[in-house]
Amino acid sequence: MNARPWTFLVATMAVAASTGVARAAEWRSDPAASRLAIAATFEGASVPGAFRAFDVRLRLDPANPAAGSLEATIQVASADFGIADVNREIVKREWFDALAHPQAVFRSRDLARLDADRFRARGTLTLKGVARPVEFPFTFVVRPDGAALEGALVLQRGAFGIGQGEWAATNVIGADVKVNFAVKLVPMP
Repeated sequence: MNARPWTFLVATMAVAASTGVARAAEWRSDPAASRLAIAATFEGASVPGAFRAFDVRLRLDPANPAAGSLEATIQVASADFGIADVNREIVKREWFDALAHPQAVFRSRDLARLDADRFRARGTLTLKGVARPVEFPFTFVVRPDGAALEGALVLQRGAFGIGQGEWAATNVIGADVKVNFAVKLVPMP
């Protein structure tokens, strides 16, 4: 057997290892162990809720985050504020317009490391047919049973046409919507 092919393979692997070439890990959310919480305000009081159906995909090499991507798809009709009347209203045209726009989608191809386990995602959120730039920090930690992706951001509901007509004013329902996420990730097959 000729040793030359083996020598070439070993040399190629050594060069790749010494130059830091690494493959990004690909992850997807575990829905049963993940949470996407939202909080609006009604007459100054916080009204917490959550989206029950969403999917997150992350491609990340912590040594080279710029080559990564983050995508989240949210089923807007899954919004649950724990109040039946609110849940029936929030899917209507004045709010999420779930019939015409069943999904909200965040896509980022611009990830950057902030420190050891903190990163920044800069991308586009498309909600109710409106696309806006969004940026937020997040933590990413690999654990024995997968990984954890956590973070928070504040959105302006009016920028996406959420709350139209009599609900456009911000004196009853505030302008800011707080979003918190704690996503358990599992490796993609």
